[in-house]
Amino acid sequence: MISLAHAQTTSFAADPTGGLMQMLPMILMFVVLWFLMIRPQMKKAKEHKALLAALAKGDEVVTQGGLVGKVVKVGDSYVTVEVATGTEAVFQKTAIALVLPKGTLKSL
Repeated sequence: MISLAHAQTTSFAADPTGGLMQMLPMILMFVVLWFLMIRPQMKKAKEHKALLAALAKGDEVVTQGGLVGKVVKVGDSYVTVEVATGTEAVFQKTAIALVLPKGTLKSL
């Protein structure tokens, strides 16, 4: 009732590409992942690092939590931000999301 099945043997010597065609889809997926996800994320991180390095006293900033204020003091890893008249808060430098143009606080 059941017929015998014989497995075909393949020889890598007969394959002129040496198995490269089997790895090609995996390589292509990695290249697409690199250009669509990893590279833009690295570029954004580099821009944020440059923004934090250029942070100076008097800059108007927005924190990642959404607080808006003026930089009063800049340290190595912490920034003091005046969030209201006479109210200062200390944030890590990495918590600064973006720097606003001068005069933005007056228009709010």
